[in-house]
Amino acid sequence: MSGQQRPTLEMVAKRAGVGRGTVSRVINGSASVSELTRNAVLGAVADLGYVPNHAARTLVTRRTDMVALVVSEPHERIFAEPFFAQVIKGVSAALSERDLQLLLTMVASAQERERAGQFLTSEHVDGVLLLSEHRDDPLPGWLTEAGMPCVHGGRPLGREGASYVDIDNTGGGRMATRHLVDRGCGRIGTIAGPQDMVAGVERLHGYQQALREAGREPDPGLVAVGDFSYEGGERAMRELLSARPEVDGLFVASDLMASAALRVLREEHRRVPEDVAVVGHDDFTIAMHAEPPLTTMHQPAERMGHEMARLLAEGLAGTGRAAAAEPAAVVLDTHLVQRESA
Repeated sequence: MSGQQRPTLEMVAKRAGVGRGTVSRVINGSASVSELTRNAVLGAVADLGYVPNHAARTLVTRRTDMVALVVSEPHERIFAEPFFAQVIKGVSAALSERDLQLLLTMVASAQERERAGQFLTSEHVDGVLLLSEHRDDPLPGWLTEAGMPCVHGGRPLGREGASYVDIDNTGGGRMATRHLVDRGCGRIGTIAGPQDMVAGVERLHGYQQALREAGREPDPGLVAVGDFSYEGGERAMRELLSARPEVDGLFVASDLMASAALRVLREEHRRVPEDVAVVGHDDFTIAMHAEPPLTTMHQPAERMGHEMARLLAEGLAGTGRAAAAEPAAVVLDTHLVQRESA
């Protein structure tokens, strides 16, 4: 068609010998067209090189074929921490399978949150995936009030009736701590994750649960809280060693914090695992390259992203733009990966 008029819907209709409305129904995937007619229209589309006008299609179908993944963390953390990369990889694969586009939205300030709340409407996206939520974040509530279909990465704290995909964080913390108990550690501490996030809360619960099952009352003095970052793990490890230098077992709620803890222990001339046995949580590449290699809980972050996108896409396919599907919850198992640190 070089040098000629760009093919139009009317030209396709004339070529196929059907009406304009029939062409529109075929392009938009309607089932109310015979196979013979569908083939004639698709043949005309191919012959003419017709490309549907996406904006016009959106007006007809009220679908944008766009899904937003909102990550509520500072930008530098999103690109530095492997958890986010794996989740994004899983989300992208699942959306690609369904011909949906991914829009990555990073929210690290009140201004960015406000802007995201204004942008994430049915005019721009069909649904939203929410990752790394904090308890006081108003954005999920705004999206719910607006009727936007959402799936949460992690059980949202303080919100009932929401669809989510989560890791068995309580089970992970329990299994990691139980491993330290079984090794004979007598004074088991933990570097917990932030207590305004479900993963931080539940991994701490798992740690406490394992101690009680072993006949030990959890000691608040053996708990330091980090923020899942390397710097947060370093601060928490120094705090814990200063307060309770007799600690001989340690469950750390993320591999990044655990790698920082290992460094602090080396600097303090504490041997791992002889003096202090350490178990992390995540099983990312950093765990294999730690010194010594880190025993950790494996969490399927890529699968988590894939399941989040699948739940949202299936809800959209079942209900259209009018409403979200019935709330659904998926919880993925973790398992211990034993290396040299414990």
